[in-house]
Amino acid sequence: MNTTISSPAAIDTSAALRLITCGSVDDGKSTLIGRLLVDSKAVLQDHLAGVQRQGQTDLALLTDGLSAEREQGITIDVAYRYFNTETRKFIIGDAPGHEQYTRNMVTAASSADAAVVLVDASKLQWQDAGLKLLPQTRRHSLLLKLLRVPSVVFAINKLDAVADSRLAFEHISAALQAFAAEAQIPVTATVPVSALMGWNVVDAAAEANWCGYSGPTLLQILEDLPVTPADTDLPFAFAVQWVEKFASSADTAKGRRTFWGRVATGMVQPGQQVRVMPNGQTATVAQVLSHVRNPQAVMAGHSAGIVLDRELDVSRGDWLLAQDDGLQASRDIQATVAWMDDETLVPGRVYWALHGHRWVKAKIKRIVHRLDIHTLAEEDATQLEPNAIGHIELTLQEPLVTLPFAQSRALGSLVLVDTASHKTSGALLVN
Repeated sequence: MNTTISSPAAIDTSAALRLITCGSVDDGKSTLIGRLLVDSKAVLQDHLAGVQRQGQTDLALLTDGLSAEREQGITIDVAYRYFNTETRKFIIGDAPGHEQYTRNMVTAASSADAAVVLVDASKLQWQDAGLKLLPQTRRHSLLLKLLRVPSVVFAINKLDAVADSRLAFEHISAALQAFAAEAQIPVTATVPVSALMGWNVVDAAAEANWCGYSGPTLLQILEDLPVTPADTDLPFAFAVQWVEKFASSADTAKGRRTFWGRVATGMVQPGQQVRVMPNGQTATVAQVLSHVRNPQAVMAGHSAGIVLDRELDVSRGDWLLAQDDGLQASRDIQATVAWMDDETLVPGRVYWALHGHRWVKAKIKRIVHRLDIHTLAEEDATQLEPNAIGHIELTLQEPLVTLPFAQSRALGSLVLVDTASHKTSGALLVN
């Protein structure tokens, strides 16, 4: 079985690829990252010596840095590692597989360009052509789709531990493809690996055509994946993160305040007409500074300092938007939610909602449905349990300008935070 990926000639691989590993508990995510680091020569010898256990190298310890993770042998928080090959730089995150730590996985996936979903062949009834995938494999895959992670790679792991690796790969691949097609998850590739033995991760398996697979290794697939494209074709939007109040006249127009942040969509250049939300005042962009204070136009995805032609009441959390974008602010929002709080979500509850850098109160108006991760059916619901995915309606204390998440990650996403405990409760994706 071969795999198909986009043509490398059409992909810019100069930018670092942000990717995460996810999947169910003990599928080998930390071990896989350790294998990538070791076999790509990204680990120093003294660091490698520090993860020796009874004469054997425990690859998982290269990413499991918390003492609780080392004691329990599980991944709790997302750990990021940096490495590079001759052709690509990578920022890789090890997301936890436990259901109670789904919130950590969502946090990592929200900024990822790609995801490797590990599937442990030894946990499945691989002899059965109609086998069922583990719930957390399905949940993580669905979350990747909801969070618009552009590239999803299924890596079927531990095939060295089954009696018939070729049959196991065939049946598990078919189950993954059927699930992805039903859930409309775009899959870049499906590849067999053994993270423990190092087969098909960085180097090809010792046995030619192992598992009936003759495609590229996992690392070769990752080297050819694209980064998430910036939303440059949308109207200009900019969330103010910091106001530089005492800028010198040497680098800003007439010493006016500079508003710093990241361009969310479109581009900004001098002469543009903008409006400030939520107060609705308008102004003209007098000067634009890059992150190193060079005067120049700045595209979406990059940091900028913006100076307006007149003094307006602008502070952290406000949005600068293209004056003629046609977008309207609204207090009523319909959204898909990945619920991550330990407490059940019920109508009537009030939370803080974070949009860009702006905080507003949000009241849960109605729960429309819950997604059954096993059947993918939308079921009527009056509440959402921890780690559930559903569709809700909410009312905001102040109007916000949003776009569907399918159009813009920045304008279409909000985070719900508990007003008392300040814990992250849910990830909202505007419909």
